[in-house]
Amino acid sequence: MTSRQPSDLPPDALPPETPEEFEDAEQSMTAFDLSSDETASPEGLRRGAEAIRTHLKDAPHGPGVYRMISEDGEVLYVGKARSIKKRVANYTRPTGHTNRIARMISLTASMVFVSTSTETEALLLEANYIKQMKPRFNVLMRDDKSFPYILLTNDHEAPQLTKHRGARNRKGDYFGPFANVSALSRSMNVLQRAFLLRSCTDSYYENRTRPCLLYQIKRCSGPCTGEISPADYQALVKDTRDFLSGKSIAVREHLAQEMMAAAELMEFEIAAKLRDRIAALSAIQGEQGINPRTVPEADVFAISQEAGQFCIEVFFFRTYQNWGNRAYFPRADRTLEAPEVLDSFLGQFYAERPSPRLILLSHEIESHKILAEVLSARVGHKVEIAVPQRGERRELVDHAAQNGRETLARKLAESATQQKLLTAMGEAFGIEKPLRRIEIYDNSHISGTNAIGAMVVAGVNGFMKAHYRTYNIKSEDTAPGDDFAMMREVLTRRFARLLKDTANAEADPDPEAFPLKPDLVIIDGGQGQFGIAKAVMAELGVEGVALVSIAKGADRNAGRETFFMEGRDPFRLPPRDPALYFIQRLRDEAHRFAIGTHRARRKKDFTKNPLDEIAGIGPARKRALLKAFGTAKAIAGAGLADLEKIPGINAATAKMVYDHFNERNG
Repeated sequence: MTSRQPSDLPPDALPPETPEEFEDAEQSMTAFDLSSDETASPEGLRRGAEAIRTHLKDAPHGPGVYRMISEDGEVLYVGKARSIKKRVANYTRPTGHTNRIARMISLTASMVFVSTSTETEALLLEANYIKQMKPRFNVLMRDDKSFPYILLTNDHEAPQLTKHRGARNRKGDYFGPFANVSALSRSMNVLQRAFLLRSCTDSYYENRTRPCLLYQIKRCSGPCTGEISPADYQALVKDTRDFLSGKSIAVREHLAQEMMAAAELMEFEIAAKLRDRIAALSAIQGEQGINPRTVPEADVFAISQEAGQFCIEVFFFRTYQNWGNRAYFPRADRTLEAPEVLDSFLGQFYAERPSPRLILLSHEIESHKILAEVLSARVGHKVEIAVPQRGERRELVDHAAQNGRETLARKLAESATQQKLLTAMGEAFGIEKPLRRIEIYDNSHISGTNAIGAMVVAGVNGFMKAHYRTYNIKSEDTAPGDDFAMMREVLTRRFARLLKDTANAEADPDPEAFPLKPDLVIIDGGQGQFGIAKAVMAELGVEGVALVSIAKGADRNAGRETFFMEGRDPFRLPPRDPALYFIQRLRDEAHRFAIGTHRARRKKDFTKNPLDEIAGIGPARKRALLKAFGTAKAIAGAGLADLEKIPGINAATAKMVYDHFNERNG
């Protein structure tokens, strides 16, 4: 692969990095409208075409990727072509361009070309560039979260069945993807009932001296304490692997034969257990709704378009089972055709994800042959991309399309309602500019312990959960339970970071992207918290952010809240005001998030063992110490001579344990 750059272009043509977070699954894709009434001026179009013509002499004749760059260094568009020179030459024509292409040309000041050996390399490079640079004129898939998988490990004498997300660093068999964690959890519950494999961690497994609750409720066979022989456990592992690999019918028939054999021998207890396992396997297919009969594995994509927005519904089918679906709302120009959007989306979707043997589409795409070639080479077997016209395959696509249309209709309705609520809130607080980002802050603690500050974010698409943040209160000057000091620390850290980020970033070229800076900040608290927030904003020099504090009503009754704002006396909203209900929802969400995070941290502290803090104390030595002394508190009070007497604890280890507790106590 070779790269060609015009001499007048800086070596690093990437746009400046800006903090960009991913939003929640169904809210993570925001539609982007580039087809406004604004048109490219003849002068701008002529100037852009001339700039492209200047760089045309450097364009290679073969396949590759080209980038169109504005005067301030923003990457406007990334494209691939079989012949870059021919494709770029089309942009120099004086007429015949759509409004979108004309605007793109008029903004272009320079270009970068990267040659590739084949079109397949160009496809991969284009997808990577789009993900990295987020050009405003490209279709952009903003949600690249990894999907959850089921992992059946093979690095332990008793393999573990567990949930997995992220890099596949652990040895074992991975089954998936599942569309979301809830779909994975349902399958995991059934698999535990059907195959009784352990789901606990290795350290938990090593420390068991008696079966845990999962064994008692028949969700585990108890290999940790020898309730099942290693050979019988390996048989369960084989059945699980076969079932998840698509041999579900064979597994069920095998279990049925074992049940009948046990019944004939009058071993009715064993037969009853096998009956329950067969029922669990039947339930996993009954709970999953539509399940294909002739399609063992496939990803199904159907795209819908309405009111200038696109929705791509994806269904995942593995081992003849429906493993869930997810809706995506890609950023795309509303003038684009559905096949164009789907084509670009697929390249980005599979850029870092494994593909099944079959991909079913609702529309024919231009690059399906190249994409199939790329995916086949990556996974080591043939990948078929098809647009079915009849049969069960077509039924699967139609089902996905129907779900996509309904999801898009709901999103449009919710967006319209949310926009009305934001407008009503702006009117209630006298804010003239449209509200695009609202941040709500709350604190949570118990007598000052495990103090947490929480930030919840909302916008036109509802709660933006990927933008939520928690702040562990770190300041040593903060007295336990001092809500004012906690709020000061949280707001100072949040807005100091915001000012730093915005100072290092160029002007945002994407006017429809979810903003980093809030238009409105709501503080859960009274006049004291409002004064603290106002002081922080003044000290940092934060401007253009409206600030409101909401105090709970008399007897903490909803509907009687008092609001504090700069330049206004404390006021209330009418009890039936829709804006008031919306504010209550925002406040309750902030409270829920703060409380939940605080409880999780408190629970972690409850379960923390002081021995975990000592380097070199593994499960075996920890077990020996606890067996001898009973509790960590007793170990902390033990003398050095007593520690040295413990079997498995040598003098050096005993000294290390003794020093750890005595230094900390001293």
